[in-house]
Amino acid sequence: MKASDLLVKCLEEEGIEYIFGVPGEENADFMISLEKSERIKFILTRHEQGAAFMAEIYGRLTGNPAGALGTLGPGATNLITGVADSNMDRAPMLVLTGQGSTDRLHKESHQIMDVVGMFKPVTKWATTILNPETIPEIVRKAVRLARTEKPGAVHIELPEDVAAMEASTQPMSPRRFRRSVPDDKIVDRAFELIKTAKRPVIIAGNGCIRRRASKQLRLFCEKTGIGVISTFMAKGSVDMDAEYCLYTVGLGAKDRVNQAIDDADLVITLGFDMVEYHPQLWNGNRDKRILHADFLPAEIDAHYHPEVELVGDLAHTLWMLNERVDAAGKPEYDFALQRRVRAEMKADFEEHRDDDTSGTIRPQKALWDARSVMGPDDVLLSDVGAHKMWIARHYQCHEPNTCLIPNGFCSMGFALPGAVAANLVFPERRILAIAGDAGFLMNGQEMETARRLDSNIVVMVWVDNAYGLIAWKQETHFGQHTDLSFGNPDWLKLAEAFGWGGHYVEQSKELAATLERAFNESGPSLVVVPIDYRENPILTKKLGEITCPI
Repeated sequence: MKASDLLVKCLEEEGIEYIFGVPGEENADFMISLEKSERIKFILTRHEQGAAFMAEIYGRLTGNPAGALGTLGPGATNLITGVADSNMDRAPMLVLTGQGSTDRLHKESHQIMDVVGMFKPVTKWATTILNPETIPEIVRKAVRLARTEKPGAVHIELPEDVAAMEASTQPMSPRRFRRSVPDDKIVDRAFELIKTAKRPVIIAGNGCIRRRASKQLRLFCEKTGIGVISTFMAKGSVDMDAEYCLYTVGLGAKDRVNQAIDDADLVITLGFDMVEYHPQLWNGNRDKRILHADFLPAEIDAHYHPEVELVGDLAHTLWMLNERVDAAGKPEYDFALQRRVRAEMKADFEEHRDDDTSGTIRPQKALWDARSVMGPDDVLLSDVGAHKMWIARHYQCHEPNTCLIPNGFCSMGFALPGAVAANLVFPERRILAIAGDAGFLMNGQEMETARRLDSNIVVMVWVDNAYGLIAWKQETHFGQHTDLSFGNPDWLKLAEAFGWGGHYVEQSKELAATLERAFNESGPSLVVVPIDYRENPILTKKLGEITCPI
């Protein structure tokens, strides 16, 4: 068979379901081979960046990689932002790019650049197929690396002349193995810290949204009562209705949740990624006792120096701690402040639930209504902008992976293409994307992809005619902001032009009903909301310095 046929067969053997992308001349052989596959579906997108975000969301929701495909040169460079986002947000992805023939890679030639070198800083591994016989090993290694904790992106480049060569090898069968676990002695040391603490608190990170880890975390909290504070990407690792749920941290220096960390005599970090919420923000004096449990050892940082590290499979680590709680009994703790923090946060969420405003709608009201129309398993995706800050604080979750926020690389343009992929994974669930007017139009061309796929998604656009988050940050730091305003299309005509349902909501009391109507329409719908960002400085005053980086 041809090398391109073998590559497709290897991807089939790995269980790859989707490849998203825009092909070019240099991956024509691969595309003809892919067309013959009965197991892999190719989704043609309108821009490679949209393809990468779709593959990222597929990876985040399933734990398995999808492909993001582009040709050489500009096709590959268009992919890179979404690839970097996937890699830093710990989502498995296979990046597949074409390349010119190997007989012209050594010299100046049309569209030739070092694509592998470009992808190396934003992937776990990047390589070129130079010999067709190596394809089975390369694909097996790539998928294994992409899935291995912490998951991420892996890049495979296939030059056009290699794709057409004959290959005689066969795909390798995937073999799955259990991850390593910490030994009993170190777990005993960790449990001694937990048992002797008086006011422990848990910071749950991205690693806790894995299903098995979330299940064991909930059991641990039910046994001990220890409060859980989630990073943005760990939402839903514990149920928002659980008494030990202390909601989300990372927005403001003096947010209510930060009081629970300040009060704690032991901070237990579980699956914590430093890219989300730097320890300097919660351990400024370097005096916190820290217990680190994660798939990998702790990153070295002056403000993050754990007394004990539990390195290995996080779900199994939590199971080992649960066994010790069962044997020793629940320790005596003082959670009075944690209970107060939870009550005060709940009051914040409910403050504007019954707003009756006209012309603009407060962020708090928009998110209260969004939560009211979304079921426990439905999925909300946040783009990047001022709306992300409000979603991070005010939209809480019942289940893991039901609020997807980019918070490592933080790429704008994420929500619309991500919603298309989420609908492919969960066609039976409601999928709601929230984007600012700036972020939405960064990948607005994927409105056509959504219509072509008949995606049942709703995108709510918060309109303020400006780069609102940058204005918020500048205003906070300098007392003024630069000119960040821009014009917008006629939103309802835009929706009509792409064959979407369209709704413009200026009355706050009409928002929930409009969202319900949009979800009950067939295919994609756009719900446009003029947002009242006069609330931004009010929130800053309440929370102190906004510590979440743009």
